[in-house]
Amino acid sequence: MKLDLVHDTQLAYRKLMDSMSRPGLISELGELAGKVGLKLNCFDATVLLAAVLLDTEVTFKIISEKEEEIVRLFNQLTYAKAAETAAADFIFVLNDANSFQLEEAIRKAKAGDLIHPHASATFIVEAEQITNDNGLVLSGPGIEDTHHVQVSTCGSESRGSWLDERDLRNIEYPLGIDMIFVDRDSRTLCLPRTTQISKKVNN
Repeated sequence: MKLDLVHDTQLAYRKLMDSMSRPGLISELGELAGKVGLKLNCFDATVLLAAVLLDTEVTFKIISEKEEEIVRLFNQLTYAKAAETAAADFIFVLNDANSFQLEEAIRKAKAGDLIHPHASATFIVEAEQITNDNGLVLSGPGIEDTHHVQVSTCGSESRGSWLDERDLRNIEYPLGIDMIFVDRDSRTLCLPRTTQISKKVNN
């Protein structure tokens, strides 16, 4: 692996935080993800995000047919421990998962409590493609007016059941879940719990 686990992960972290503070901003991680250099059943950018987000103080869950293989890699890379969905701090939903698995994971994930609202799960979801095409309309903190994005994941585009499940989990702010999407071209989009998502725009 050519990835510099100090310098490169710091750069990736800054890009990720920029996207989290500006929902709808699509960050390009391709140059950094290209340094991963591993042939795995997940995106290089997903491995990069694991290196950024995971450490010995947090737990993670892999939703994938290749769960055992990816758990072993992430553990070796970050020393973080695997956990069940309801207890995991970070939940990685890989591209071989289906929409039902994503929806179920959102239902089961921890959303914090009123004393510790940030003791909640963050999702990292592999998508086929992320663009700024008309599709989902984002509004809320960090967005001046509205922002349009299109997310194709788990066999469907735009508003799907995963969004309905997300709405239910985030209805009692500050409780809720945060979501990070990453696509095959190493583009990343963040949807923090404060972001409101409305229906597809029809042209």
